[in-house]
Amino acid sequence: MEYNPTGTHADEFINHNEILQTLAQADRLADDRAFIDSILLKASGGHGLDHREASVLLASGNPDVWQRVFGIARQLKHRFYGRRIVLFAPLYLSNYCVNGCLYCPYHAKNRHIPRKKLTQAEIRAEVIALQDMGHKRLAVELGEHPVENPIDYVLESLETIYSTHHRNGSIRRANVNIAATTVDHYRMLHDAGIGTYILFQETYRRSEYERLHPTGPKSDYDWHTEAMDRAMQGGIDDVGIGVLFGLNNYRYELAGLLMHAEHLEASFGVGPHTVSVPRICPADDINTADYPDALSNELFERIVALIRISLPYTGMIISTRESAAMRARLLELGISQISGGSRTSVGGYTDSDEETAQFDISDRRTLAQVVDWLIDTDHIPSFCTACYRHGRTGEKFMTEVKSHGIGSFCDPNALLTLNEFLNDYADDSLRLKGARLIARKLADMPDGPMKERTGQWLDKINAGKRDLFF
Repeated sequence: MEYNPTGTHADEFINHNEILQTLAQADRLADDRAFIDSILLKASGGHGLDHREASVLLASGNPDVWQRVFGIARQLKHRFYGRRIVLFAPLYLSNYCVNGCLYCPYHAKNRHIPRKKLTQAEIRAEVIALQDMGHKRLAVELGEHPVENPIDYVLESLETIYSTHHRNGSIRRANVNIAATTVDHYRMLHDAGIGTYILFQETYRRSEYERLHPTGPKSDYDWHTEAMDRAMQGGIDDVGIGVLFGLNNYRYELAGLLMHAEHLEASFGVGPHTVSVPRICPADDINTADYPDALSNELFERIVALIRISLPYTGMIISTRESAAMRARLLELGISQISGGSRTSVGGYTDSDEETAQFDISDRRTLAQVVDWLIDTDHIPSFCTACYRHGRTGEKFMTEVKSHGIGSFCDPNALLTLNEFLNDYADDSLRLKGARLIARKLADMPDGPMKERTGQWLDKINAGKRDLFF
């Protein structure tokens, strides 16, 4: 196999002994208030934390420390992301899989779950259904199967997704979550115009990873862990990482996750575009009682807040695995992207049969209901994909975020895309509520050319214009 073309081995940037030493040091310093104060001071400046500093905070049981951590997380979330929340939906193309992952119902030995792969005509129908909800951004998902799901099928499916236009609907960004592959295949995905390449490590602890992945190509820890290096070598400069919290000790996973981000920053000049925070949850033949490391809500909130203050420039994603109440709390602590109206079954947007679902959904609200809720909580639902379409990706995007300049693009674009949604998909009540939010947020924008132009473009969208973005 072609592993990491940069020559960096997984054990060099996810070093087991380093993580153990980090956790031991964290235990020793967990009650050192002077040291903790210095970490919190650094975090409050928006400079991020390394894996050792974040681990010390995670080891603390002091309620005062956590009150300060949550406060800093809220401040940084507002400083870098304002009240914008980006919306997307997963699109499952196939659940054929040759891997033996013990925590996933798609594993090859599962005989209960029906296997299904969408044709291009079925993909088009799914995309139209998603467009009719108002979605502009998708996360394409499918199992690993060299015969049923080869790279050619993924590329053909992307072409179908991007070329399907229905009424005022179009998919402007398709992120892709597929198994680790080669530099050549990543180059093909880049040339096909994908947004972010997403791949979860599941667990960074090699011994646990190998136990949980006994068979299939995914059982190769090095091949999987070094995938983001190959993706960036293939030209994909927006990558999304994450672990499945609950598979292994959460302190180990947080250290590993931050070490991975540090490695990407050091090697390629840009860290992960997004971090996802899924938790183990029930599925077809998966019982969470079998996972003693499953996280409580309290610990989960702490981890989200720590990721936010450690990686202040990175987008954070939460799915409909979590309840509406939990998602509401996490929005304030760091989450910047959420799914809405999701289905996790193959063909789920045109067929209500959920026998092929990868995991159970907790938040079952429609996209319109999620938009309504966000407006009620003074968030701006955003369907923006302008950075991707204008080439503000990778290091260019991160430079804008770190200089606090991205808001000058994102705030107007969030209002413009929300206005599109309201005109095209909302009922009268939601349209009126959204229009009031837009008017209020526009009034709050600093006076100047950007505010003036945003107002003009909002009027043009109301007159039926499209694709007016900064």
